[in-house]
Amino acid sequence: MTEITKGLFGASKEIFDNNKGSILRTVVYTVGHFGIAITVLMMVADVSFIIALTDAIVEPLANSVWYFILDKWWASKSKK
Repeated sequence: MTEITKGLFGASKEIFDNNKGSILRTVVYTVGHFGIAITVLMMVADVSFIIALTDAIVEPLANSVWYFILDKWWASKSKK
């Protein structure tokens, strides 16, 4: 294993270890959002499954990044 690979895995592990709770909540939120978004788009906007699936993947990914940032900020404020 090269030094770069060791560094990347080490940094990834440190980020994961320091953010387990936020990462888990973010993953659960994102998966739930996929299902909700597909269902709503198909029922309300009357779009095909493929279009709903595409939007349901792209939009929640952007939301999950926003949620992670918000959760980290919120957690930092609640500790004080």
